[in-house]
Amino acid sequence: MTVMGSKKDGRLTFYPGNQTVILPFINLMKRYGTVFLNAYTNSPICCPSRAAMWSGLFTHLTESWNNFKGLDPNYTTWMDLMQKHGYHTQKYGKLDYTSGHHSVRDDEPEGKCLNALLLRTQGIDLGRLMTRKAIGVTLLSVTEWVEVWVTYEAIKIPKWPPLSDMHPVDYYSSYTKNCTGQFTRKEIRDIRAFYYAMCAETDAMLGQIISALSDTGLLKRTIVIFTADHGELAMEHQQFYKMSMYEASSHVPLLVMGPSIKAHHNLSNVVSLVDIYPTMLDIARIPIPQNLSGYSLIPLLAEMAEDDVSSRRLHPPWVLSEFHGCNVNSSTYMLRTDKWKYIAYSDGHSVPSQLFDLSADPDELTNIATTFPEVTHFLDKKLRSIVNYPRISASVHKYNKKQFINWKQSLGQNYSNVIANLRWHQDWLKEPRKYKDAIHRWLQMNTNE
Repeated sequence: MTVMGSKKDGRLTFYPGNQTVILPFINLMKRYGTVFLNAYTNSPICCPSRAAMWSGLFTHLTESWNNFKGLDPNYTTWMDLMQKHGYHTQKYGKLDYTSGHHSVRDDEPEGKCLNALLLRTQGIDLGRLMTRKAIGVTLLSVTEWVEVWVTYEAIKIPKWPPLSDMHPVDYYSSYTKNCTGQFTRKEIRDIRAFYYAMCAETDAMLGQIISALSDTGLLKRTIVIFTADHGELAMEHQQFYKMSMYEASSHVPLLVMGPSIKAHHNLSNVVSLVDIYPTMLDIARIPIPQNLSGYSLIPLLAEMAEDDVSSRRLHPPWVLSEFHGCNVNSSTYMLRTDKWKYIAYSDGHSVPSQLFDLSADPDELTNIATTFPEVTHFLDKKLRSIVNYPRISASVHKYNKKQFINWKQSLGQNYSNVIANLRWHQDWLKEPRKYKDAIHRWLQMNTNE
């Protein structure tokens, strides 16, 4: 059984994150199973991430560029293969891996809980926002979740560089997410507290599943995998939502428990969501296709004989993540190795790259790409051997331009008014001519692409 949440920062599954919010069923899975300490999404946004998980392929191979460009509806997923081999399979809830739309949307406006200033301007009372039925039939308000499950005083206030010192892509992201204003320490702590409360609610839902397995006598013979599509910045790097390669956004939980799975075991290996496809087939003893981007995690998870482990296709010491969607003005590529995180943008030249030593700088505040040019060059060369990212960036740029032109033409003269009312573009009406001219110049650039 695979359980996938949304917006779950993987660091909350181990110290020190789990000192801030009580997650009893995550802790139960840690006690009786294995936790991956360095698991990553292959794209920090809903549909492309889930497309990678269901296909076992990197984003540039599925061409799932954004939340409306996913897999073809008849794409063969690992669950389809299991069904072909005689397994009864069933999907529930938010799937979000095919093109065109979100499948199931939550009633809870979770994103709104993260922008206190925006909420205040809309006159919304956070304390009255109600969550779904998560524990029995009891409805808890956001405030009650915070009071019971979150240690408010332990919430860390993230450090930010001045806006003038931000990486250009970070500045664009903060601006388009309406995060460039002034936030008080209380507002930041409240935003993070509400996010942790939603993580506690998710843990309670995971608990309902585990309890149901236990009550029906199935728990001891069921392998349970818990993960998420991506994390949540929750005001780290002066941003909320995801759409970033920083740890809060790209680092996801990955816990596994069940028969033959090592108990109370922590693994530091870097892994990613594309590994779930071959892992599920391996558990089901179904031959694994050779064209997958992912690798089975069973050699790391299970108590196996050395001969069995040595005969497997072992996971490389790196993972790849990429992002081509909204609120970022450049295609983004992340290569994560043992202690290094390398982030490249666009064509590799027009936007400066980033390098972080996560062992010395876990908050990713100091870009050392120019300090360690040998490491930067080595990792960039490795990244290019995995994906020709300048070519992919050009393809995505061409796709974006084509889609924008189609959208603009479908609206006719009304397109300016529509843009003015989009979620992040409330400034449009202040200088509409300026922005329309900028769009016209962009559309005229590289018209022969």
